[in-house]
Amino acid sequence: MRESVFITGGTSGLGLALAKLYDQAGFSVAVCGRDLTKLSPLDRENFQCYEVDVTKSEDLIAAVDDFVAKKGRLDIMIASAGRSVGSKSKVPRFDVAREVIAINVFGVINAFEAACKYMLSQKKGQLVAISSVAGFVGLPGASSYSASKAAVTIYCESLMLDLKDQGITTSVICPGFVDTPLTKKNNHSMPFLMSAGKAAVIMKNAIDRKKALTIFPWPMKLIITLLNKMPRCCYRFLMQLKVLNYSR
Repeated sequence: MRESVFITGGTSGLGLALAKLYDQAGFSVAVCGRDLTKLSPLDRENFQCYEVDVTKSEDLIAAVDDFVAKKGRLDIMIASAGRSVGSKSKVPRFDVAREVIAINVFGVINAFEAACKYMLSQKKGQLVAISSVAGFVGLPGASSYSASKAAVTIYCESLMLDLKDQGITTSVICPGFVDTPLTKKNNHSMPFLMSAGKAAVIMKNAIDRKKALTIFPWPMKLIITLLNKMPRCCYRFLMQLKVLNYSR
């Protein structure tokens, strides 16, 4: 029986790139997304596909149930579905904030809930969340996105401790800027931008090694670590030097 992986947000960007890598590695692969028309006919043939909104927990659970019923097991759940804020703004957009939190935080929780139903009984499995370097600091113009990714990173850290004795590994991956449909909406500079294919290889290697925390690329890891560790008053002063452009 082949190992299996379920990937939320697997119809585009990093999720799709990961799905292709796991398919090449011989896994049974399931992907879900809100719009399956994004997938090519070949992808539809290679993957088990579900049209699911990750904020709808019952629908996501039903999709995972169907996949496990067909494949007999669930080895890895990768919560990759995400929502960015797009154009940065100094004016809070509370409607956008609610959607970002719903997808980026509750989408992860819903995916893990659907997977744990099987992994706890198996006493085996791996939960993976795709977070971001943005979760280590409060980035100007991206309050909801930074908050959502910080929540995911800390949530996973707690689960690492809680689930280890249950045979379940929890991993969180924090990439910098990756060239995906989400980042194409950004109206600001994106240093060290990386292709989705290259990023997916790094991510899969980290998942294979069951690394608890992965931050990449290394220049962004260095920068974000320095920003995270510096006194908060210094960080706020640095950010207020208008090093980033805003649009209303």
